[in-house]
Amino acid sequence: MRLLVVGRLSGQLAAAVKMAMAHGAKVSHVERTDQATEQLRRGQGADLLMVDYNLDIGALIAANDAERIFVPVVACGVDNDAEKAAAAIRAGAKEFIPLPPDADLIAAVLAAVADDERPLISADPSMQAVIKLADQVARSEASILITGESGVGKEVMARYLHQQSKRAERAFISVNCAAIPDNLLESELFGHEKGAFTGAVARRIGKFEEADGGTLLLDEISEMDARLQAKLLRAIQERVIDRVGGTKPVPVNIRILATSNRDLAKAVAEGVFREDLLYRLNVVNLRLPSLRERPGDVAVLADHFVKKYAAANGVPARPLSQDARLALAAHRWPGNVRELENAMHRAVLLAVGAEIDAEAIRLPDGQPLTGAIAGSDAGPAARAAETADAVSRAYVGQTVAQMEKTLILDTLTHCLGNRTHAANILGISIRTLRNKLNEYSDEGTQIMAPQTGIATSAYGAKAA
Repeated sequence: MRLLVVGRLSGQLAAAVKMAMAHGAKVSHVERTDQATEQLRRGQGADLLMVDYNLDIGALIAANDAERIFVPVVACGVDNDAEKAAAAIRAGAKEFIPLPPDADLIAAVLAAVADDERPLISADPSMQAVIKLADQVARSEASILITGESGVGKEVMARYLHQQSKRAERAFISVNCAAIPDNLLESELFGHEKGAFTGAVARRIGKFEEADGGTLLLDEISEMDARLQAKLLRAIQERVIDRVGGTKPVPVNIRILATSNRDLAKAVAEGVFREDLLYRLNVVNLRLPSLRERPGDVAVLADHFVKKYAAANGVPARPLSQDARLALAAHRWPGNVRELENAMHRAVLLAVGAEIDAEAIRLPDGQPLTGAIAGSDAGPAARAAETADAVSRAYVGQTVAQMEKTLILDTLTHCLGNRTHAANILGISIRTLRNKLNEYSDEGTQIMAPQTGIATSAYGAKAA
């Protein structure tokens, strides 16, 4: 983990830095907020900023946002001024660390804010076979394409490959190609020179250079524009990149990993993805099975998420009851591991008693996991017919456009605002989904923000 400390390095702040280093953090230091933004702009990245709350944290976050640099901030202070601490949180800091520091608090904040703990957990033979193949190729320099449905854990696998590789001590940089607009993705990947376009106030190092010596993950690469695919192909082949507005190539030494939840061979046939790029990326393919294809993983993952979210919320880690385990095993998990994780987070918060029972495990809309119609004594076939009839009646009288809007928004709600997952379920591209959501937002419809369950009237640039 890379920690950037911002502020005068007093004795107590220096003690916090030493504790962070003792927990494996690689620490760098600047005194001013503008120096922090400049360091991040130059590609000297960080996973977390620890900032003195006497500095203007709001201005720092705003300056970083303007550069599309999204790094979480924790505030710290030596005089424990409650008003300053509250102001720092309101300005956008995720946590406040009082100084002198407490070792356990430093460790907890580093783990919680940076979210470094993403272990690859599996007990099912089908997933174990994929992990075995991953272990075989992890220490090579081969590009690896990780495929599978949305939510199966492709980024977790990518991080696992990096951790097992020869580059494990260097940076792991991830870029979500679906979440960044096309006109910004080129600069995000390759960087730009000062004055290259309106708003380019200084040289910006891109993710390729930031990952130099380490691993670059191109997440959801199927959503990349065809023009950028050609530039990416050259970067992979020649190991050089061209900054936007630059006059000379810049050498890079990186390993490329890529993920996709779509069939790239089909995308090649449709002419929306370059065949030569697919060959370059797909030296080794790791296909992650869906959660319903690896039932042996459901219980072990559920137990892991119960412990994780019990600790995060400061509640006891209750065991799952037998009925809860049966309910988990019976569910189809269309959202895969991500859906299971969210369900167990809710269950930890809703559970009462000594165990987490089936009643505490709910869908995003609050319905029981089984999906049964409350109060119905009919058999499964009758309940299914009743559900289908109710759905049909709900759509009678609506126009096709209204039905499409309802389907898109309901699917987005089911996915807790995750755009990539929703687009995959709907069978449309992320760009089409973005355009539809922008259209609905312009009409005044409240749009759910990604991964929060909170509706917003505008579509955020940080969408998943």
